[in-house]
Amino acid sequence: MMKKITARFPIIATLACLAAQVSHAQDIPDNVLRAEFRSGWQTDSGTQMAALHLTLAPGWKTYWRAPGESGIPPQFDWSGSENIANAAFHWPKPEIFDLNGLRTIGYENELVLPIELHPIKAGAPMIAMAEVELGVCEEVCIPMTVDISQALSPTTKQDPVIRAALSQVPEPAASAGLSAAKCSVEPIRDGMRLTSDLTLPRLGPAEFVVIELTDQAVWVSTAQTSRSGGLLTSVADLVPPNAQPFALDRSDIRITVFGGAGRVLDLQGCPG
Repeated sequence: MMKKITARFPIIATLACLAAQVSHAQDIPDNVLRAEFRSGWQTDSGTQMAALHLTLAPGWKTYWRAPGESGIPPQFDWSGSENIANAAFHWPKPEIFDLNGLRTIGYENELVLPIELHPIKAGAPMIAMAEVELGVCEEVCIPMTVDISQALSPTTKQDPVIRAALSQVPEPAASAGLSAAKCSVEPIRDGMRLTSDLTLPRLGPAEFVVIELTDQAVWVSTAQTSRSGGLLTSVADLVPPNAQPFALDRSDIRITVFGGAGRVLDLQGCPG
């Protein structure tokens, strides 16, 4: 079986200034990141349930798909793969961190990210080749690139490490008592303002909402979240590259609700 996974370390970056980059450079451990691609298994539907397994040095973190108020969102380029049509990510519930007063969202010490790969031709061999750009942080943040090259095993035997990660994905919002969801939009000078109203029981002491769009070229601000009884409201600005109002497909809206007590809910699509 062909298997190759390497990590490249480019220029060090920090959340502060260039002087801080230099002063912290000698503190970076040699084993800051170890990356493994787990081939996984073939599902009953013909997809391959694989995973990217990252092990970080103690105290180091990497980011969730929406990193919060600062951070480096992960990017995946599968263009070199063979017989892979697309990849669906099953992100486990992330942790919340406070860094110099900024809220970031990610994983400390380890991340097992299940990736469901859909073949172009069912039953034919699949080869995963990807370039993964991500950030790892302690006080210093390092943008890194992980290269994957692996022929995928046709086994149907499940990997318990991947299975455990799949059990940690956020709850569907409907199963947590969501009874209604409504989103409204209004044009602003450089894009659109989205307001979401979720009729949902309180999840915990420090609720907040993250809003994402399928189109990652659109910048989404940190949502301002408030609650009034059973109604959870969040407001975020959406700014496309041309900084103009645009037509928004509400089915492309993804809302994640963090409860502040370990509960995380997921909602895809928000009608008007």
